[in-house]
Amino acid sequence: MADREEVCVLVPTLNEAETIGEVIDGFTSRGFENVLVVDGHSTDETTEIARNHGARVIEQSGSGKGQAIREAIRHIESEYVLMLDGDGTYRPEDADAMLEPLFEDEYEHVIGDRFADMEEGAMSGLNQFGNGMFNWVFRHIHGKDFQDILSGYRAFTRESVENFLLDADGFGVETEMAVECVKHGVPTTVVPIRYEARPDGSDTNLHPIRDGGVILLTLYQLAKTSNPLFYFGSVGVLSGLFGVGVAAYVGYEWFVKVPRESHEVLAVVAAFGILFGVQLLMFGVLSDLIVTLHREQMRRLD
Repeated sequence: MADREEVCVLVPTLNEAETIGEVIDGFTSRGFENVLVVDGHSTDETTEIARNHGARVIEQSGSGKGQAIREAIRHIESEYVLMLDGDGTYRPEDADAMLEPLFEDEYEHVIGDRFADMEEGAMSGLNQFGNGMFNWVFRHIHGKDFQDILSGYRAFTRESVENFLLDADGFGVETEMAVECVKHGVPTTVVPIRYEARPDGSDTNLHPIRDGGVILLTLYQLAKTSNPLFYFGSVGVLSGLFGVGVAAYVGYEWFVKVPRESHEVLAVVAAFGILFGVQLLMFGVLSDLIVTLHREQMRRLD
């Protein structure tokens, strides 16, 4: 069993003055002395409160949660990292359950499942729908069911995350981490946690529509290297269906309608759409074959 001194509690923050002190105290009172707060240029007293409660505070050079996590990894020397938001929605009481799979050397990445025990009002109906949709998309694209890929409560080994390619600056970073776990074959498990409502006076930094669009786009872009058949095939199918639809209209105008009307330009567009769709499907199949062979070679090398 590893010691808690080997754990760094990582808390990215942005204007969390209402909750950050209580969050830090919750962990330090349980023996987690190494608390690192990465602040994204808060305009309130977040950094002062964090320092007063014993946390090590660094101000990130850029902006966004993703950039904060990438920068924090360079400042962490501990073997294990326990990451959570500073808004008071995640409980320090769940820390041991999150870290246990790492301490027992069974897994290298642990995701806290918020839906296992969610307090009433902790998440809006729109956010619950969006989370469910993103988990469904992730499961079908990447072939793994992590139940809550957008959870901000995670535990992982520093070594495993150092190999990740994380580009997202905002909330898409959780999606990237889940995809990288699949891509690199990182042993990952899911632990049920309690997800609580934000305390009064604490405002969320999440914008459901904007950030949801970013997350969905991130999911699609990352399919390029993990599931190229879906990445290219989905566009190919849409292009082919568009071409078939236009071709059906041209055929109706020529063979059924009286008097006949020819649509040469539309016929060319239909042919282009069908051919382009078929080419993308073929390219997707070839790319999927290459990725499969690459994974097999990597398994043999490992």
